[in-house]
Amino acid sequence: MTAGVELRRDGAGGPPPGGRFAVLDPATGEAFGEAPDQGARDVDAAVARAHDAWRSWRADPAARAAALLAAADAVEAAGADLAPLLTREQGKPLTESYAEIARTAARLRHFAAAAPEPRAITDGRPVRSELRWRSLGPVAAVVPWNFPLQLASAKFAPALAAGNTVVLKPSPYTPLATRLLGSVLSSVLPEGVLTVVTGRDPLGALLASHPGVRHVTFTGSAATGRAVAAGAAGGLARVTLELGGNDAAILLDDVDVERIADRLFRAAFRNCGQVCMAVKRVYAPRRLYPRVVEALAERAKAAVVGPGLDPGTELGPVNNAAQLARVERYTGRALADGARAAAGGHRLDRPGYFHAPTVLADVPPGSPVVVEEQFGPVLPVLPYGSLDEAVEAANGTRFGLGGSVWGTDEDRAEEVAGRLECGTAWINHHAELSLAQPFAGVKESGVGVAGGPWGLYGNLSPFVVHRLRPDPS
Repeated sequence: MTAGVELRRDGAGGPPPGGRFAVLDPATGEAFGEAPDQGARDVDAAVARAHDAWRSWRADPAARAAALLAAADAVEAAGADLAPLLTREQGKPLTESYAEIARTAARLRHFAAAAPEPRAITDGRPVRSELRWRSLGPVAAVVPWNFPLQLASAKFAPALAAGNTVVLKPSPYTPLATRLLGSVLSSVLPEGVLTVVTGRDPLGALLASHPGVRHVTFTGSAATGRAVAAGAAGGLARVTLELGGNDAAILLDDVDVERIADRLFRAAFRNCGQVCMAVKRVYAPRRLYPRVVEALAERAKAAVVGPGLDPGTELGPVNNAAQLARVERYTGRALADGARAAAGGHRLDRPGYFHAPTVLADVPPGSPVVVEEQFGPVLPVLPYGSLDEAVEAANGTRFGLGGSVWGTDEDRAEEVAGRLECGTAWINHHAELSLAQPFAGVKESGVGVAGGPWGLYGNLSPFVVHRLRPDPS
């Protein structure tokens, strides 16, 4: 196997001795690899290297751009090693792992071409003022397990392009592909520019609260995001927090159910529903409600569930035991409260963390599976009487990441989308993002903006130079 990744072949569970921890295959529930369980000294050393590397990295924009382009090429060249490893530890189908690697390389190329623009400030005073931009210093990037490489690149690509250096900490559920990615990138980036540290709690908190870190960028739960922000506040570090969502899809009364059913199902169940901006609730008009439930249930029953390395697999396992338990708990609560499983509704009786693709009907509106982020292969479908009722229900959670409206009259759908309390809204599709656009949420879905030039400038601080104008006399 490529250097930097340690695989176990004995199948034994539990943390291995000597400062390492086991990595489990969610398709079997058994250990297949291990990673270093690093701590405070390792974080200190990584941040110190990042600070030392920052001095030269920030000084040469042309060299940075060339290095990021070389990094993109290196990631693509390593795809045959990265993709199976990512699938093995995360669970997603192999085709989706290759797509994640392609997105990682594309983001590096996108930001290699990005550069902050200085501009003159004209305000009538007898001075010549120019706004310039400066990098911040070492950036801490803390990444979850659902898209380990793609979300890592969403953090390190703009940070590096802006002239910062990065210490990257992946989830302990998915450290191996990120370690391999770090090894690949280290072949083309100067030493200390990007360092990967791995470990269990409290490693993320140690990194986020480190006094040498100037920007903390985190993706994960709202509860952990609050803790990250509190830790970063000690050093007054900037924070960017993407804290998940509970995206609603509103179907209008003119929607063509058969035409949109495949897209809607995919938007809810891709990556086994483990997507922050997946469709997690569907609101359908009462007249169409039975057919919407039936169409989604048909697709859930037909979906091929299995290990991600199997070529025919469409949906893999839930990533870890704790998340599977959460999905089971929310589903069980809904069923106990009177919901009906139109498809699925249970864990699959097989090794690993597999849950049947589940479509729930007749769900009480206040059920946790509706108002919280279930983050798994479970989709509640709820009927509505009036459109105002649907919009109010869609907005009635503490989250506000994304949302979508589906209907034949797209002008009307766009008007309804404008009423959604979220950062991004889609018409007749969902969860498609351009590298050039901003990505942000409202309410408890996050703080700060990622993506496009907003992601670049979020890693910079303004610097203004004033110069007296020549005396005309």
